[in-house]
Amino acid sequence: MKKIIVTILFLGMVLGGNAQNSSSPYQAVVAQDGSGDYTSVQDAVNAAPENRREPWLIFVKNGSYREQVVVPPTKTYIHLIGQDKNKTIIHHNLNVGGKPEEGIEPSKAAFWKHSVHNPASEVHKFEGSVVYVKGNHFYTENISYINDWGVDNQNGPQALAMSSQADCASFNNCILRSFQDTWMTSRNDSHRLYVKDCWIEGAVDYFYGSGDALLENCTLYNVRSGSVIVAPSHKNVKFGYVFRNCTVDGNAQAADGKQKLGRPWHNSPRAIYIHTTMRIPLAPEGWTNMGAIPALFAEYDSRDAEGNVLDLSQRKTEYDGRGQNNPPKGSCRATITKEEADGYVYERIIPGDDGWNPRTMMEKLPAPRKLKKQGLKVSWKNVSAAAGYVIFDDDKVIGFAKEPAFNLASDVKGTLKICAVNRYGSLGIESTL
Repeated sequence: MKKIIVTILFLGMVLGGNAQNSSSPYQAVVAQDGSGDYTSVQDAVNAAPENRREPWLIFVKNGSYREQVVVPPTKTYIHLIGQDKNKTIIHHNLNVGGKPEEGIEPSKAAFWKHSVHNPASEVHKFEGSVVYVKGNHFYTENISYINDWGVDNQNGPQALAMSSQADCASFNNCILRSFQDTWMTSRNDSHRLYVKDCWIEGAVDYFYGSGDALLENCTLYNVRSGSVIVAPSHKNVKFGYVFRNCTVDGNAQAADGKQKLGRPWHNSPRAIYIHTTMRIPLAPEGWTNMGAIPALFAEYDSRDAEGNVLDLSQRKTEYDGRGQNNPPKGSCRATITKEEADGYVYERIIPGDDGWNPRTMMEKLPAPRKLKKQGLKVSWKNVSAAAGYVIFDDDKVIGFAKEPAFNLASDVKGTLKICAVNRYGSLGIESTL
């Protein structure tokens, strides 16, 4: 008997501290209302096994999770899946000066007093981001990542919503909001980042760092006059920051024709915008100085909100450097050819030598068919490749299933909905009854 008990306890530890619900496709469920395995996202991450080589699926129910989340280097293959990007919100009120201090007024806390011109060392020292990802192969979808300091104050200093310091990180259908330095990408030039269908909001260098990053079908939303989108610091990358089929938009303050696509932070940065729709006007020069000379700051086929091709003849090509390691003057092209643009594609940027393919994770399974309800028993036709299913009463998650059937605890009060979950945790298309 003792041997059996010890074995059960050991299995519980291996599974991450909580005994997994055998009917769920997810290894852990986070719910603010206590209906899951954890009420905190960080607790769910802490409980995940270390050094995995397969996805560890964490489902986060709708809720406002006011916390700082750090994914350590040993927590690999964390898949953080939100229920609804507008209703599943991870946020905190902090900036670069230090760790969150609950119950202290901003004007009285030392960490709020750092200058907007201070270096980023404070960010690195204090993990100064609402979410800080260090574990490779991180994947997330359907979550808002918000730094309340930036959004509420519409001012600096640095207030990161996301710092993705990992290789093979991917984001799908997420919202990231702050003001200054919303998202810091990896400091490692060899790291890859893939971002699809996301909303990224800010005003000052709000997508910055290094690594090869491909962003597709994303909205870059500017919130003040003279906003600057990117501030890369690439040293030795093949592609740099590549934006394909993205939209540059903004509020009324940002619609005054003073916006910039980017400025060169350090080293020899690269940023390329391909097939971009500019819903707000940019400054004619498009780019501005910072400290380095870019290796390539360029566009191809930029268009206005009506689809008209923009005149790029006034785009900036001459740059002034400053600082010990930067040349005082330099230049780069402001446009690339169609042939060059055709080379900045997913198939060349993302797979690398290991065949990484995050698009597979993002594929939505079809809606379950032939949904039937007899009394409290619900059944449907099995969806090929489904790892399981989520059952909803309107927007409330009422259960999970691995097989195409579910027994309700009580009758639904709203609309019964079912969606399939793929092996990566991604939610499929809902069916309704």
